[in-house]
Amino acid sequence: MNKENLRKITGLRHELHAHPELPTKEVWTKSRLMDFLKTNTKLEIVDKGAWFYAFYNAGEGKRTIAYRADFDAVPVEETIDLPYASKFPGVSHKCGHDGHSATLCGFAMEVDQNGAECNIYFVFQHAEETADGAIVCAPLMKEKGIEEIFCYHNISEYPENSVVIMDGTIYCASKGMIIKFTGTPTHASAPELGKNPAFAIASIVNAIPELIMPQKYKGLVLCTVIQINVGERAFGVSASSGELLLTIRGQYEAEMDALQEALEKMTKNEAEKYGLEHSFDFCDVFPETANHKESADKVRAVAKKLGLKLIEMEQPQRGSEDYGYFLKETKGAAFCVGNGLDHPPIHTHEYDFPDKIMKTAVEVFKELAGCPSKA
Repeated sequence: MNKENLRKITGLRHELHAHPELPTKEVWTKSRLMDFLKTNTKLEIVDKGAWFYAFYNAGEGKRTIAYRADFDAVPVEETIDLPYASKFPGVSHKCGHDGHSATLCGFAMEVDQNGAECNIYFVFQHAEETADGAIVCAPLMKEKGIEEIFCYHNISEYPENSVVIMDGTIYCASKGMIIKFTGTPTHASAPELGKNPAFAIASIVNAIPELIMPQKYKGLVLCTVIQINVGERAFGVSASSGELLLTIRGQYEAEMDALQEALEKMTKNEAEKYGLEHSFDFCDVFPETANHKESADKVRAVAKKLGLKLIEMEQPQRGSEDYGYFLKETKGAAFCVGNGLDHPPIHTHEYDFPDKIMKTAVEVFKELAGCPSKA
């Protein structure tokens, strides 16, 4: 990678880090990224509202591929002393999306300067952390006839600059599930005259270990209790409403859906048993991110060609990535680049994206696109 390009994207990464914005609020971030590309490349840039893409035209009859980076931050306080520390209390780039976007800008610069064998869409996506972004961007795949898409994520506890890959699910599916019950209030001295949802909620919580028994599924399935809200702090009134907030998760989306169906069935039965009304809400809906083997094999071949340490991930990451929405529209793969064995995990106070790995990711992207390196 050109040293001046690397210097520029390192500075850009630090700028982005200092100005983090939460999902769907990334106004400054998007504008800064667009301005950077307008200043440093001649690529066509298309504003799509909350997100944007840049386009490199290799010519008619050429293969069309895409690369994606996310640019939102997370609600985590910046506590480490950095010269480019977050300027906004309670918000920081503790997932490394600042590095992902700066990397894609560096790759775009290299393609603009050196050319590539493919038509390339550089997709800059908002709101990954809440799964609101990729679902909006993914239709671009069919709209533009994009044949393949790639992205990378930084990953701690793997050797620095190693390339980490696996076939099939690399990030689990997950969703927030809210179960609501409504009953009838009564004086606390006569609970038999009311309809209290506490017992229905307790029954569901107690059933979770059996619902997620490993022998029932081919892959990992989890159900995590996030919050229980029942009644008010009023000792003279029996509770009459309640909510149970869960995160359900699965290595395979179909098995997560089966768990959801079981929870819905049990909720209905409990509501009938105690004479309650019930309803469901869902949020933060992430699909499974399932790599296509053909695309994953291309990443493997490139890593070997570049002499990078290649590691096969043995189990998928339990966390979720909304990039899976792209892989429902076209073939592709997500891979990881190691932050270092002792690097703090993402979403922790001690984490900061390691600038050194951007060059590695750019070089992998370039090889996948047939972009030559020039002195």
